[in-house]
Amino acid sequence: MTYLTKPKLHHPTLARNQVGYTRRDYEGKVSTLCAGCGHDSISAAIVQACWQLDIAPHRVAKLSGIGCSSKTPDYFLGASHGFNTVHGRMPSVLTGANLANRELLYLGVSGDGDSASIGLGQFAHAMRRGVRMVYIVENNGVYGLTKGQFSATADRGSKSKKGVINPDSPVDLIGMALQLGATYVARGFSGDKTQLVPLIEGAMAHGGAAFIDVISPCVAFNNHAGSTRSYDYVREHNEAVNRIDFIDLAPEIKAEPGAGETILLPQPGGGMMRLRKLHADYDPTDRIGAMNQVMAHQARGEIATGLLYVDPMAQDLHHGLNTVARPLNALAEVDLCPGAAALAQLNASLR
Repeated sequence: MTYLTKPKLHHPTLARNQVGYTRRDYEGKVSTLCAGCGHDSISAAIVQACWQLDIAPHRVAKLSGIGCSSKTPDYFLGASHGFNTVHGRMPSVLTGANLANRELLYLGVSGDGDSASIGLGQFAHAMRRGVRMVYIVENNGVYGLTKGQFSATADRGSKSKKGVINPDSPVDLIGMALQLGATYVARGFSGDKTQLVPLIEGAMAHGGAAFIDVISPCVAFNNHAGSTRSYDYVREHNEAVNRIDFIDLAPEIKAEPGAGETILLPQPGGGMMRLRKLHADYDPTDRIGAMNQVMAHQARGEIATGLLYVDPMAQDLHHGLNTVARPLNALAEVDLCPGAAALAQLNASLR
């Protein structure tokens, strides 16, 4: 017998964070995805990141589209706000919600089919407009719900489970995010929680459009020899350019000291992020350099992971539109309709 609900009772000795929640308080329903699916590891990383950052669940709004990945918000942050949109339309719905209430933390979860095909235009405009959000793509290179066809992110030359070779060039969401103006761009691997949790924490603390591409193998249709999205392939070809060790104003993430330069990057919210460089010549604040580095790794068949680019002075959509500091959904009629005199003054200024 399968139970699809978790017990509400928690063990009394479970550790609590600074806002009084246990890690269990950040969980959701029992996953119905395939056993071993990388998406469940991403859900666990989101739970861990939010708990460590002391984020109260009701401060988060999670949105998704359609696909295996877009089912996952049901499996974490069960006490948060949520909205499941139609296929590929998560970014525009999230943008509207963000404009209405800027006080929430927005987490958009999508997949390679949802974002790189029908939602490609939506993805592009959310990045270029600087919507303050954490945009996570759970990237497995296949359409898992429709039995494993290649998605738009599948590498040319990769082999399907049935032995078909993909003849098409992939859509590179990392390259697009860098080119379109995203101010926090990272790539992680669902099989490397030590790397992924700090990347999500950094994105949650960021003040602009944060995009994380997470390679998340599909155990049912894309975890075989010849696939470039399998667990074995990603582990063998993973090239981490850096590691986030610590984000100020949050509980410390334990990490072993290693070789390489450590740099401090200020965050828009006033905190400080410590970045341990694994490639001594890699500068995560150089957008063009990041694009070149990603392409160079791709040419060698490597998958560059880590924090690829960050703008320490990031600004968001509200700054560009010069909106008021109060959430728009909290404005009263007197704020929205200041009267005939104000209207006459506005009309006169336009003549």
